Amino acid sequence: MENSTVVTPLRQPIVFELEGFYIPPGYSSFLFFLALFNYIVVLLANSVVMCVIVIDKNLHRPMFVLVCNLVVCDLLGSTAVLPRLMMHSLTGEKRIGYMAAIAQAFSVHTYCAAMQTILGAMAYDRYIAVCEPLRYHSIMTPARLNACCILAWSVALLCIIVLFALHANTPLCGNTIRHVYCSNRTILSLACGPTPINNIYGQCIGIFVIIAISYLRILHASVKQGRADSRVRSKAFQTCSTHLVVYLLYQVAALIIVVSQRFTSVSKNIKKFFSILLIIMPPAINPIIYGLVSKELRARWCPR
Repeated sequence: MENSTVVTPLRQPIVFELEGFYIPPGYSSFLFFLALFNYIVVLLANSVVMCVIVIDKNLHRPMFVLVCNLVVCDLLGSTAVLPRLMMHSLTGEKRIGYMAAIAQAFSVHTYCAAMQTILGAMAYDRYIAVCEPLRYHSIMTPARLNACCILAWSVALLCIIVLFALHANTPLCGNTIRHVYCSNRTILSLACGPTPINNIYGQCIGIFVIIAISYLRILHASVKQGRADSRVRSKAFQTCSTHLVVYLLYQVAALIIVVSQRFTSVSKNIKKFFSILLIIMPPAINPIIYGLVSKELRARWCPR
């Protein structure tokens, strides 16, 4: 008779333990100040962008209203991860309660989903601005803009609510999360059995293809119109350059994460660092991109 191992599901209250980074003795303070510096940069830079847009009524236009939504999204992602990472590195306390873990995972996934839907709304706005310039103000009315913002957040929240509802009653047989932060995948890796439906759904949600199609249409329209007037191409590039840079930034960060997971020779610490790039890099760099590329914001920041 073969021996069989009986795995007993955990009962509430469940307390997870985040594996986090392997920190050599004496380097905990360095990681803390690194995370603190990144978080301060994110808070200050994004707050400046939001305040400038809110205070200056000349910037109350669809493009900058959507930028404000992206700022809120970036702050959500950073706040979900960095404060707890700082606490773990400073105190060594890596335990996290079940509801706190779900809240962190929900916030991280909402950030990733909302980032995609908001960039999708931005792509739609830029498509109208370039391809329908004479009808832009009649199409992107305040009501249409509000509908785009509400739709972007609603779609993101609905996708994540469904994602988490799929594993609400999934029994867990482990409590060590082998990552820096909690996510749907890391929590489900502790499940007592396979979760194929959840995995398939998690891989299917994505709107990057819609964004790419929108910018391809913009490129086609600008090239077609630019044959008669080169200024059209220049204006199209200036109109879309900021959003394209931000879009490519997210894509590069996501690509680094995917590629790093394919190499078994890469250390766990390096893989974990790459995995949080999508959360720590874009929120810190986006305000700089808007300040450098957007003439309107740059003029408000550095008035002559």
